[in-house]
Amino acid sequence: MAYDKIVELLGDKADSLLNHKSTTIPNEMLTPAGGDFVGRVFSDSNRSNQVLNSMEAIYSHGRLGGTGYVSILPVDQGIEHSAAASFAPNPIYFDPENIVKLAIEGGCNAVASTYGVLAACSRKYAHKIPFIVKINHNELMTYPNTFDQIMFGNIESAWNMGAQAIGATIYFGSEESDRQIQEVAEAFEYAHELGMATILWCYLRNPDFKKDGVDYHTAADLTGQANHIGVTIQADIIKQKLPTNNGGFNAIGFGKTHPKVYSELSSDHPIDLCRYQVANCYMGKVGLINSGGASAGATDLSEAVETAVINKRAGGHGLISGRKAFQKPMNVGVELLNAIQDVYLEDKVTIA
Repeated sequence: MAYDKIVELLGDKADSLLNHKSTTIPNEMLTPAGGDFVGRVFSDSNRSNQVLNSMEAIYSHGRLGGTGYVSILPVDQGIEHSAAASFAPNPIYFDPENIVKLAIEGGCNAVASTYGVLAACSRKYAHKIPFIVKINHNELMTYPNTFDQIMFGNIESAWNMGAQAIGATIYFGSEESDRQIQEVAEAFEYAHELGMATILWCYLRNPDFKKDGVDYHTAADLTGQANHIGVTIQADIIKQKLPTNNGGFNAIGFGKTHPKVYSELSSDHPIDLCRYQVANCYMGKVGLINSGGASAGATDLSEAVETAVINKRAGGHGLISGRKAFQKPMNVGVELLNAIQDVYLEDKVTIA
């Protein structure tokens, strides 16, 4: 996809997103992506050679291989949102093999899915594309619904099926978050012992994070703190929703923050909000990937490109986009994934 097409898809947001110069956290303070990212950053850490091999396998695969950026296909929604809600729009994805095929055809760095999906076709595909086994989920068959992440997968079994990484979600701010943090921290430590990388979905979940009609579940300050806890338990990559506002700590009236977060270290611009998320990932030493969000239909392509531009220009490492791709015919899903990747391959889209 040519640069002119990116401009076209961004529409009236093109100038603001492509020409913005961040004056909050200078890009010189960030650790930039690049083909040598894994060795440059993690060779001085406590990660073993086997973990570095696993990370390198992810960063080196697909159309973005060797750039320091990643495009990951996540399909764990069959548990969290029900298989019907997830796959009825395109029933071929009830078959696990088609999930992996989409990731391969789409040029992704890796495919992230449930223990059962990846186990069902591991002998055929684990050596063809890096597997990320999602080990916990929020199942919604309990009535009334309870919102909790519970363990589904087994770390040793993920390793045995040839996975390069495990993924997990923590609902920061929830009543169950203390237990989830402990469980995931132990799981990540064991995964590292076996040589697998770790990816953390750092989501917020608390009804009191909505205040005066404003939803702060995607506030830059709150999601940034969730990221900072995530890197503390040694996630190698952080997945986070793109921030849409700021000031959650002040609006809700809890925790501690600092006025400079809002006056100097961030602004209302989406790139600056996302940069604050990157800063909380040890200034980019742990890669931030933003989620692609739900499928909206006709605007999916432009929304995906917009999110990729914001993430890249903020200093992030890529996108993990699922429903926008797999809820369409496979060829259309491939085109969307390729469009995301083209943003990271385009030299004219630079860090702000």
